[in-house]
Amino acid sequence: MWFIPCYDLLYTNFSAWFLLLWRCLSISKKTLINEEIKSSEVRVIGSDGRQLGILKIEQALRLANEESLDLVEIAPEAAPPVCKIMDYGKYRFEKEKREKEIKKKQQVFELKEIQLKCRIDIHDFNTKLNHAVKFLAQGNKVKAIVKFYGREMAHTEKGIDLLNRFAEGCGENCVVEKMPLLDGRNMIMILAPKKPNITSKGNDKDGKNQNS
Repeated sequence: MWFIPCYDLLYTNFSAWFLLLWRCLSISKKTLINEEIKSSEVRVIGSDGRQLGILKIEQALRLANEESLDLVEIAPEAAPPVCKIMDYGKYRFEKEKREKEIKKKQQVFELKEIQLKCRIDIHDFNTKLNHAVKFLAQGNKVKAIVKFYGREMAHTEKGIDLLNRFAEGCGENCVVEKMPLLDGRNMIMILAPKKPNITSKGNDKDGKNQNS
C-alpha cells in the first residue's frame, strides 16, 4: 500500500509529513470529526499548524472546543491517527468549491452526429435543426452529414447549400469549425458553440463616451 513507505518521512521530514496528511484527508471517504473519532489517543496539529504531540482524545477535544473549532481526523491510517484543529464547515465548503471547479474544467463534451438527406422535407429539417441547437447549447459540437444516394452524387452542390442553411438555422451562437467537405458519398460539416465575448464595463463606458 502506498502509505506504508511514507511513514519513514513522518519523523524525518516535516514538510513531507504534512503533505501526506492532507493527501490522506483528500482520499478519505468518510472524515471523522469531534466525538465521531473513536481512538483513545491522537496526534494533534493545532489550528496554527503547530504540532501539539500525542494527546488523549478528551484533551484534544477540549482544545478544539476552547477555540470554538472542530477536531478533524485527517490521517486515520496513522498510529495513532492524526487530527487537526480547524473550522470543518469552512474547510468542507472550500473543498467542495475546489472540486466543483476541477469537475467543471474536466467536463467532457461530445461530438453529436446529425444525418441529413438532400431531399429532406421541411418538417424533418426543422426537427434535426432543433436537435442541433440543443446540442450546441449544452456545449457539444455537431457533426452534420449529408448522404448522397445514386445520381445525387452528380449534384453535390445541393449538399453544400443544405449544410449552409443548416448552419444559418443554428443561429449566431455557433461557428462553423469545419466547412462542408466531401468524404466519399457523404458531405460533412462540423459546428461548434461560439465562446461568449466578455466586454468589460470600462470598454462600454469608453464606447459611450466616444459616441457622445
